[in-house]
Amino acid sequence: MNFVFFSPHFPANGADFCAGLRNAGANVLGIGDAPYETLPRKLKEAMGEYYRIADMEDYDQTFRAIGHFIHKWGRIDRFESLNEHWLELEAQIRTDFNIYGTKLDYVQNLKRKSRMRAFFRKSGVATVPQGKASDRAGALTFLRRVGYPVVVKPDSGSGAAMTYKIGNQRELDAFLAAKPAGVAFVMEEFVDGLVVTYDGLANRDGEVIFAASTAYDQSVMDIVNTDGHMSYVTAPSIDPVVEEAGRKILKAFDVRERFFHIELFQTRNEGRIIALEINMRPPGAWITDAINYAYDVDVYRMWADMVVKDAAAPPAKGKYFAAYASRKDHLPYRHRHEAVLAELGPKLLHHQRVEKIFSRAMGHYAYQFRAKKMQDVRAAIDYIHAPQDTKKTPLHADKLPQGAQP
Repeated sequence: MNFVFFSPHFPANGADFCAGLRNAGANVLGIGDAPYETLPRKLKEAMGEYYRIADMEDYDQTFRAIGHFIHKWGRIDRFESLNEHWLELEAQIRTDFNIYGTKLDYVQNLKRKSRMRAFFRKSGVATVPQGKASDRAGALTFLRRVGYPVVVKPDSGSGAAMTYKIGNQRELDAFLAAKPAGVAFVMEEFVDGLVVTYDGLANRDGEVIFAASTAYDQSVMDIVNTDGHMSYVTAPSIDPVVEEAGRKILKAFDVRERFFHIELFQTRNEGRIIALEINMRPPGAWITDAINYAYDVDVYRMWADMVVKDAAAPPAKGKYFAAYASRKDHLPYRHRHEAVLAELGPKLLHHQRVEKIFSRAMGHYAYQFRAKKMQDVRAAIDYIHAPQDTKKTPLHADKLPQGAQP
C-alpha cells in the first residue's frame, strides 16, 4: 500500500501514526512544509520518501507532489492527514486521483455543523436546536424560538475557536459587530452539560473494532474564552448510553475505515445524551495516548493494521482511569512543578510543555497519569489545579520547565 500522509510532522503524533503504517507494511510517503532535517528521527525512519512544499494551503503544490509520487511509486492507495483542517484538500485530492476515501461530494457533511444535523436526526440521537446566525435577522428569528442563552460558532471549523455563549441583547450586538466578515455562523440553544466523547476505529465494513470514551471536566468554550486550564478523564469502560448513541451516529454517517471522534453533550441534571458533532479523525488533546494508558493498547498500531491489512483489533479491556490536567502560565497554583511530580509518583506517565498553537485550549504545561480508582485521579487533578492562597506570594506556572520532559 502506498500511503501518502499529509502534514506528517504536525501534530507531533503524526510520527506515531506513520510508524504504525510502516510496521504494518505500508510505504509511507510524506508531504509537508517542514525542512527534512528538522523532522524527528522516528518520522524519518517511517517514511519511504518526503516531499517538501512551500505552502500547504496551495493545492497545486500538493497536486504536483502526488504526481511525483505516482511517477516514482505507482498508484496511491490512501491520502490522509488525520487533521480536521485538511478535510477539503484531502477530499479534492482523492477525487482528482480516484483514491479510496471521502470525496468532494460528501465532505461538507463532515465539515459543516449545519449539514451534520440531518444525519443526527437520521440516527435518532437527540441534537441541539440550531439556526443561522450570520446576520441579525437570522439570529433574532432563532432567538424568538428558543430564547437566551444561546451559543454561536462557525458553521465550519473544529475546536472552540470563535465560539461564544450569548446571554442577552447587548452580547448579541457585540458579537454581530465583531464577527469576521465572510464567516458563516450557526446559533444553538445552550445546553447545561459537559462533553463526553465516543472515540475509536470503524473498519471497511463499518464495524466498530475498538472504542473508548472521555469526559471533560470543563467546557472547552469556557476554557478558550476565559483562558483557563483543562482536565479530562478517559474511563476504562463506556457508559452504555454513550455507546448506543455513538454507534447510531456512525451508522447514519456510514463511517468506514476511519478513526472517529464523536462529541456528545451529557446534561448535568438528567444525564441525557445530545449529539454535538462528529469528526473523522483521532481525538486531540493527547486523548489517543490517554486511551493507550487506560486500555494498555497501541491505537496507532491498531489503526494502521486496520487500514493496511483490514485487521480486527485485538481484544482490549480497560484497566485504568487515565487523566489529563494542564496548567496556564498566567494562573497562580499552590503546588510547584516538582511537588506535582512527587505527589503523582508512579501514577505519572507523561508531562511536557504543550505546543503553543494548542495552548489556549490545552494549557501551557500538561500532565498525564492513571490509577485504578477514579477518586485517585480526581485527587491528582485537584492537586495540580489547586489555586494559590492569595495571602501568599503567587506561584505562577511560568516557573515550569520550558522544555519537554519524558
